[in-house]
Amino acid sequence: MTTTEIRRQFPALERTVYGKPLVYFDNAATVQRPRSVLQKWVELSEQSNANIHRAVHKLAVDATEEYESTRDVVRDFIGASSREEIIFTSGTTASVNLVAFSFGEAFVHEGDEIIVSEAEHHSNILPWQMLCERKHATLKVLPIDDEGHWRLDALEPMLGNKVKIVAISQISNVLGILNPVRDLITICHRHDIPVFVDGAQGIVHEGMNVTETDCDFYAFSGHKLYAAPGTGVLYGKKKWLDRMPPYMGGGEMIETVRFSGSTYAPVPGKFEAGTQNLAGTPTLKPAIEIAKQLKDNELERCLSETGAFLMDALSQRPGIKLFGVPRGTEKKIPLFSFAVQGVHHEDLALLLDKMGIAVRSGQMCAEPLMDRFGVTGMLRASLVGYNTLAEAEKFIKALDRAIGMLS
Repeated sequence: MTTTEIRRQFPALERTVYGKPLVYFDNAATVQRPRSVLQKWVELSEQSNANIHRAVHKLAVDATEEYESTRDVVRDFIGASSREEIIFTSGTTASVNLVAFSFGEAFVHEGDEIIVSEAEHHSNILPWQMLCERKHATLKVLPIDDEGHWRLDALEPMLGNKVKIVAISQISNVLGILNPVRDLITICHRHDIPVFVDGAQGIVHEGMNVTETDCDFYAFSGHKLYAAPGTGVLYGKKKWLDRMPPYMGGGEMIETVRFSGSTYAPVPGKFEAGTQNLAGTPTLKPAIEIAKQLKDNELERCLSETGAFLMDALSQRPGIKLFGVPRGTEKKIPLFSFAVQGVHHEDLALLLDKMGIAVRSGQMCAEPLMDRFGVTGMLRASLVGYNTLAEAEKFIKALDRAIGMLS
């Protein structure tokens, strides 16, 4: 499959911005959606708009089948051992909050400790911080070095019987380096400490087999994986999910309801209260098919070539500080966060936008990481398999021009 062929499946890539062809390099925030996903959403909205699991009429039966068959597709995609370990949420943020609350209620007490890394997204910091405040526990931070790599040598001394869970990202949304998640899990499991993995970036570029990796929890968002916004997945080992109380109460998550007390449905039902995203969640099925198509050898070769071009171009330009530079054979996804000496990141982003190029500027929802590197913000260009070398070359020329205008 060629890049041209895959791009035809994404209507947004055909549009112009300020009279110029769109170059969309903000994929780490949200990818564009293919026609198959858009069509699935419209089809369900028009033909099967009904609450799932409840009524016996045709629309409800069809909606339930679409929703539950998605659970099986996701289970296969991430290598989970059972469909009951797949919980649908509104995204990674909701998944982290669910675990932080429910796991915290079951297992965290005053004086306990939670560990996160210094390179986490706010969504993998704040829920744990809130848990610690609620339970009078302590949030500890696994440090990174000056290049953004985990200080794994510092992890083992941090571990002890007070540590109840370690929460880290598979790939930082700022640095783009594939973190040694398996090594960290091995260390933590030697101390019988579970690990939560934020896979918001990792699922797109690296995928995940949760059984092989042996993570205890894994979360990702649909909107970063070509599916509809407001969709997400939480995987959890059943041994943990069974012991965790519900995050929310409402319809469908119950077994019995009495004023004297209620009982809850088994997993995953007890974590899916209320009316679910009926038209959105099933778009994960065509989205996963697109994700698999983008693993085509030729598309991956082209993306690797484009990433290497950008790494070389950004590394060689004077005044540009690139963050998240890999070492040796270490893998980095095509995500490039950088600062330009004497130029504000938002000014650059605004000028690039006028040239038809969409990038991200700011703190990337990672303020502690910005503080670690001593910057107020960065510019980020992030690519996926539908991006091209020609777009990358256009981006570098536009960047040079914008820097020249602002210097």
